[in-house]
Amino acid sequence: MQDGPVTDEDALSPLAEPEDRDVEATLRPKRLSEFVGQARVREQLQLVLEGAMRRGAPPDHVLLSGPPGLGKTSLSMIIAAELGSAIRITSGPALERAGDLAAMLSNLVEGDVLFIDEIHRIARPAEEMLYLAMEDFRVDVVVGKGPGATSIPLDIAPFTLVGATTRSGVLTGPLRDRFGFTAHMEFYEPHELERVLARSATILGVDLRPDGAMEIARRSRGTPRIANRLLRRVRDYAEVRANGAVTVEVARAALEVYDVDELGLDRLDRAVLNALVKSFSGGPVGISTLAVAVGEESTTVEEVCEPYLVRAGMLARTPRGRVATATAWAHLGLQAPSDAPGQAAPTLFDE
Repeated sequence: MQDGPVTDEDALSPLAEPEDRDVEATLRPKRLSEFVGQARVREQLQLVLEGAMRRGAPPDHVLLSGPPGLGKTSLSMIIAAELGSAIRITSGPALERAGDLAAMLSNLVEGDVLFIDEIHRIARPAEEMLYLAMEDFRVDVVVGKGPGATSIPLDIAPFTLVGATTRSGVLTGPLRDRFGFTAHMEFYEPHELERVLARSATILGVDLRPDGAMEIARRSRGTPRIANRLLRRVRDYAEVRANGAVTVEVARAALEVYDVDELGLDRLDRAVLNALVKSFSGGPVGISTLAVAVGEESTTVEEVCEPYLVRAGMLARTPRGRVATATAWAHLGLQAPSDAPGQAAPTLFDE
């Protein structure tokens, strides 16, 4: 949990290496005009921010939802930059007690932006305190315990909360209803990722050719974060084993070295498909069993691999478990048996 204005570095993944953190900070757009893609969200957000600035009041609280890597953290920082305000950053899991949130809220200055990543994971006591803070800019601090406990109302400075979530469906109704503006971010089209890559290449000083950008973009799973990561790895390959220019041939050779195939599947994705097809004859199989088969945690398979495999039409979630589709068999170069699960159109229900 941050206790003051933060810099770009504070908004990056805690698991990133220091060098990667510096690069990610450099590549983040600083203004709405620099943000590529999400045209509808940008237009709506611009209206929200300009309207608030004309009224001289903090804008409504903002909820950004969508898959990881699409720019929710970047947009939160852009909101603060457009308003000329400081941003304070924390995450849902870090707010375990109401006191954690109260300490942060009491230190806000009027007009500040408070960004809570993974807001769906906020603890219930902190969430209930947040209700009052969002509506009335006030929190009730309980002093003491038992029959002698007293509640002291504490006014806080008007602020704007920006919440980010990858699972908007699990947000409680009372919390979701307190956001004045909700934006859902979609996966990027390849031509939008090419623009992201072109901007990043300019910042990083990479000689990225149009055909090389196209090749990286179509293997980036519709996600700018992945596109930028692949660009950095292809740059390494180009500098070490080529002449530094990222052409389509160089991009293909580099991505082969890094186990990213022509559809953007990586080693773990293919391991899941191989286990599903070869060990379980295409399924159906439960997610826990599938995770054990590939030596990963269930949450990793479910949250990292499965969404893209479903979107790519290779895996289906059915009432009985996960099944491989005909597309998955074909991608692995195998002939699906006529009675294999997933040959008929599956029902896309959760397990």
